[in-house]
Parts: sequence; structure tokens; C-alpha cells
Amino acid sequence: MPAVTAPAHKKGDFFVDYEEKVFEDVKAEPGEKALVTFHTVAFEGSIGLVNILQALRLKRKGFETSILLYGPGVTLGVQRGFPTLGDEAFPGAQNFNNQLIKFMDEGGKVYACRFALQALYGHGEPSLIPGITPINPLDVLDLILLHRKDGAFILDTWTV
Repeated sequence: MPAVTAPAHKKGDFFVDYEEKVFEDVKAEPGEKALVTFHTVAFEGSIGLVNILQALRLKRKGFETSILLYGPGVTLGVQRGFPTLGDEAFPGAQNFNNQLIKFMDEGGKVYACRFALQALYGHGEPSLIPGITPINPLDVLDLILLHRKDGAFILDTWTV
């Protein structure tokens, strides 16, 4: 039987070259926009958090960046906590809220579909994280089309 002779990994070891960057660091030209859409359920996978971080990165690269929460995506924008709102019942329970707040604090805009909020998930506008703008369901497509007209970079986040 083969013997494992390699030493055990220890804290501080490197597995990859995290400093090498293959592509140029792209920055936005003045007036460039970006839209990140979310049609995914909070806590159903990593894509919601990852693309909120992508939206934050786009904002920091100089893009006028907006987030659209629609369908199950509105679940990313509701206030949460246990035993009271804002409490972190387990490490990471406030990831979505904290990152959306940071995004808005840095000048990003977040929109949430009122139809999905109420009809699909039983929440009202007071459930949203302060700073998120509730929009008419007919505005969902128009927001996307306006960004398209402006030549914006659009990142769609879908999960089923």
C-alpha cells in the first residue's frame, strides 16, 4: 500500500499563486454603467453573495452600478435577524444585508420588485433594508432596457 510522505498542510501555507493577475485591471470610463440582476433565493447557494460582491467591485471600478432584486431575488433585500432584526443568529447570517448596505453606502442603487415582495414572499416595503427602492413590476423590464440603451454591462444572476 502506498505511504503518504508529504507533510501535512499547516495554517499559512499557499496552495496557489494568488498574486499573479493575468488580465489588465479594467476601470470604467466616465459615465459607464453596470446592472446586476438577481433572480435567486437568499441562502440557496453562493451566487447571491458572490454577485453582490461583484456589484461592489464594479462600483469600486468606477461604474455607476445598480442592483435589481426581482422574483426570489427580493429575499436578498429583506431585513433579517434572530432573535430580533439585525441580530446575527449564526456567523454569516447577515452577509446579504451587510454587503447590500455597504454597496449602498458606497453609492450603489438597489431596486426591489414590489410584486415579488408582496405576492410571492408576503413582505411589505417596510421589510426591505433601508435604502432599497421598491419598484413597480412593470419597471423591472424597463430598468433593464434603460441600462441596455445606455450600453451598460449587465450581469444576470439566475438560479432555479
